[in-house]
Amino acid sequence: MVPERRRAFNERFTESRYQRYRGAIERRCGTSIEFRLSETPCFLPERLVDELVGTSHVLIHQLLDNREYRRAADAVVPSEFRLLHGEPEPTFIQVDFGLVETRAGLEPRLVELQAFPSLYGFQVAMADAAIDTYDLADVTPFLNGLSRETYLALMRRAIVGDHDPAEVVLLEIDPRHQKTWPDFVVTEQLWGVRAVDVRSVVRDGRRLWYDRNGRLTPIARVYNRVIPDELQHRRLELGFDFRDDLDLEWTGGPDWFFRISKFSIPWLRHPAVPRTEYLSAVAKMPEDRENWLLKPLFSFAGGGIVFAPTDAELAAIAAPDRGQYVLQERVPFSPTIDTPYGPTQAEIRIMLVHDGAEDGKPQYRAVLPLVRMGRGKMMGVDHNKGLRWVGAAAGLV
Repeated sequence: MVPERRRAFNERFTESRYQRYRGAIERRCGTSIEFRLSETPCFLPERLVDELVGTSHVLIHQLLDNREYRRAADAVVPSEFRLLHGEPEPTFIQVDFGLVETRAGLEPRLVELQAFPSLYGFQVAMADAAIDTYDLADVTPFLNGLSRETYLALMRRAIVGDHDPAEVVLLEIDPRHQKTWPDFVVTEQLWGVRAVDVRSVVRDGRRLWYDRNGRLTPIARVYNRVIPDELQHRRLELGFDFRDDLDLEWTGGPDWFFRISKFSIPWLRHPAVPRTEYLSAVAKMPEDRENWLLKPLFSFAGGGIVFAPTDAELAAIAAPDRGQYVLQERVPFSPTIDTPYGPTQAEIRIMLVHDGAEDGKPQYRAVLPLVRMGRGKMMGVDHNKGLRWVGAAAGLV
């Protein structure tokens, strides 16, 4: 998207450099990468980044500053994920955009937003590897004037707080077998916080404990990476209940996974937001069915999305369950990245972190972009199998 940088990169690209790039990331993470890495980083124009960040702030405050919305969002949190001592506002928010080419130029369109942690460690490792391997100068993955040092300090406050990192855990289901394991490894490298299987945690009174190097260690703070959708699907038995009165802090708590999610989109009013309605509020299905998507509210990573839903697929959803889905206008995103395999689309995530308050309102700082490239119907791996120059990419400004 920065033409000069794109031309220079494509002219110098070789397959051997790509293999060195992959190897550099795996060395930084100390593990293999189980998802596809695009051959190229994405060069983002400052003007576009500023627009994406500005739009993200507008959308977040439309939700958090709206008391009616806050009441409605509280009501959709399942009882089993209602924390007694959770965050008053979410610590982490992700806002995903696609891009469309208009007469005015490239414009963002919201894909979704989610109050849940993202790859705050892995994206740094990926950017470092891209910059070093491809000999890139005068680019950075950090937003809003952050340097590496100020980014690491901000994230330390968000993840660790004032605690000993040994008493902070990254909580996940079977973390070593998650595709996000490389991020967990880098998180421990950068901030000293270890990934722990939620099933291994034990409760004693109001405290939770975990085994650290053979020693039972108290947990003072949880950096939550347990996806409620996965926990519900697998019906796992835990040694504690999220509703327990526990003597610990949460960052990235599971309750906010529901409060800011696809549930939020019908409440938003902005040119970047496609038309979206709860299925329960749709009186008559649109005739141009091919231009619409059916999405479950609380699935993760694109799970359960139906393109051009048929009458039979809609009829299969019982009336009481229709409030758990949205019908969203499908926006064809424009291919914006020139590659040897043809123009490729980019989905750009703006990764934000809570950074204090102003006039009593929470403030968020955009810290990193995350980019997924693809030429399939969606950006996920299943829709881009066998393709080149697609997958996860560093966003560089």
